[in-house]
Amino acid sequence: MNETPSPLALAAQGKAPEVTVSKDMIKRGFFVAPVLMLVAGVVWGLSGMWSAGVGIALVLANFGLAAALISWAAPISLALMMGVSLFGYLIRLGLLAVAIFLLRDVSWINLPALGVTIIVTHLGLL
Repeated sequence: MNETPSPLALAAQGKAPEVTVSKDMIKRGFFVAPVLMLVAGVVWGLSGMWSAGVGIALVLANFGLAAALISWAAPISLALMMGVSLFGYLIRLGLLAVAIFLLRDVSWINLPALGVTIIVTHLGLL
């Protein structure tokens, strides 16, 4: 009658690699930010440059929040970590959508520059 617990009920052991990976992506994002902002400035002007900066900040905040959520859940249980990964993704996607919705009417925001920057930065840093 000595049952072993489900592997999903166990906590992850050791240091969470998600934090290390996210810190590296954020660090690389700071190196790439001036280049992306310069390119956006050339293509879309000053509003494009500032929009690219906002887009980069949103992406880096998204990566940081993802790492924080996963590193919080992993020591508790793997099942919780999987749930936090899935629903955290949906919540973070919703937060990005809300941020873009709130920024769409700001006079100095260029939506094409913001959108392209968010997409390129997400894909480039991953």
